[in-house]
Amino acid sequence: MARSKLKRFLGHLWEIAEIIIIALVTVYIIRTFIAQPFLVSGASMESTFIDGDYLLIDELTYYFREPARGEVVVFRYPLNPKSFFIKRIIGLPGETVQVFNDQIRITPAESGEPFILDEFYLDESTYTSGEQSTELAAGEYFVMGDNRSNSFDSRNWGALDKGEIVGLARLRVFPFTDFGVVRNPSFGN
Repeated sequence: MARSKLKRFLGHLWEIAEIIIIALVTVYIIRTFIAQPFLVSGASMESTFIDGDYLLIDELTYYFREPARGEVVVFRYPLNPKSFFIKRIIGLPGETVQVFNDQIRITPAESGEPFILDEFYLDESTYTSGEQSTELAAGEYFVMGDNRSNSFDSRNWGALDKGEIVGLARLRVFPFTDFGVVRNPSFGN
């Protein structure tokens, strides 16, 4: 009788261990290959995201397509890969990005026909400072924070290599009052 109770107890213990192992493996796979949480720290993306916002980052999408202009990405800071930043993609590989007079001029490599980027997602009072021109090589992106006067971005440290991108901001989880899908603008160019 005591032997059968011990056998049942060990059986239940093994079931619990199996569940824990399966849960840990599942969490590891999801966090490593599919999505991971990200806590916004700082003011560089205000008013789109504020300090303390909790986001879920999609790590899978960029295995199937290239990042697009306007998307908000989380990446490893090129000068210190232990730090993670969140910014918006402004310039794409092969383009020339010029920042001047509170405007961003994009010159695509294929057409060579420049255009002024319409950043309708920014607050009207946002001023984009700096005067520079950056030519992006293959696999390089120009990224900027939405709070231009308080953002340490490609204007300061240069182009972002695609290999540094962790993923695409997809879902705001916290604060609960702002819970929802992150809307990334589509520019069609």
